[in-house]
Amino acid sequence: MILAVSISSGFRHEIRAGLSGLAGDVQLTRPDMNYLDGSSPVASEPSYLPHVAALPQVGKVVPAVYRAGIVKNGDDIYGVLVKGIPDVASERGFGDDSLALAVSVPSRLAQLAGLAPGDRMLTYFIGEKIKVRQFRVAAVHEAVAGADDRFLVYADIDDMRRLNGWDSSMASAQEVYLKPEYRDEKHIREAEEEVGFIAGAYSREDEPAVVASSSVSRFPQIFGWLSLIDFNVFFILLLMSIVAGFNMISGLLIMLFENISTIGLLKSLGMTDRSIAGVFLSSASILVLKGMAVGNFLALALCLVQDRTKVLELDPENYFVPFVPVHADLGMIALADIAAFLVIMLLMLLPCLFISKVDPSETVRVK
Repeated sequence: MILAVSISSGFRHEIRAGLSGLAGDVQLTRPDMNYLDGSSPVASEPSYLPHVAALPQVGKVVPAVYRAGIVKNGDDIYGVLVKGIPDVASERGFGDDSLALAVSVPSRLAQLAGLAPGDRMLTYFIGEKIKVRQFRVAAVHEAVAGADDRFLVYADIDDMRRLNGWDSSMASAQEVYLKPEYRDEKHIREAEEEVGFIAGAYSREDEPAVVASSSVSRFPQIFGWLSLIDFNVFFILLLMSIVAGFNMISGLLIMLFENISTIGLLKSLGMTDRSIAGVFLSSASILVLKGMAVGNFLALALCLVQDRTKVLELDPENYFVPFVPVHADLGMIALADIAAFLVIMLLMLLPCLFISKVDPSETVRVK
């Protein structure tokens, strides 16, 4: 049960973080944004920016520059979307690599185009004029969200501004990143509405109009898939609780059958059925708690091993991530423990009805 909760939580955190890394949780762009020629910029520091950044759920707001291009490798060509972001070296794990035109490419593109760190990547940009840039591959990153970021290349924002002929006051989009605890579907939709309203209310007349779009609206099928996982996990927990409860019922019945004479003796001494049931339930609850403690320890140990080693792998084509993600949400684990304990203890009230059927005159014998 704990593994089911941890893996479900792991998928949510890993995929939502990956989607957030693509273009933020909420993106502000021109209605006519054009990836081909960079003809629809927004302001890098618009007048509404302080009001958006002040929202309690917002972690940061980052400008980005996008441009569609073509990577040529021999006779093969691949369409890519180059995204320029500030501090790309630190954001994408380049370390101290500060050379111009350094990029991080997705692993799928690297595999198809035969690219590795240190290689040159010739890229063509089509617009009013064809422009060519020879990027240097500084890192290879894993695509988290499947096909949508398979060919998303990360570059430095200043390199992309020079490509578009822009100055530092221009960008393709403002990307709003929410704090991790607000990256569920409900909060993202609320942030989309709030950010869009603020951008419209606080924009100056000389600033271009922008529209807000969220990762939920851009990737509805992925969020739907995550909801389906949560739905399945709920029934897994319910079924496991029932199975564990019936196992404990059989165990408690065995305890009762083995102690029929003792039950009869306690009744003859004046003990009530409820008091006798309390004794057996107390003994059974200790057994349940011991089993849950062992289960918690083993499950958390397995989660730690998987988190450190990624030994269990997945096909990212079907699961969006290349490994089984785990996230030990202690609050959810505690809730699962409490719910399971209560369900099991309620089910164990059923065999306690057997106590009322025990007749002391039949079970107590004087030899």
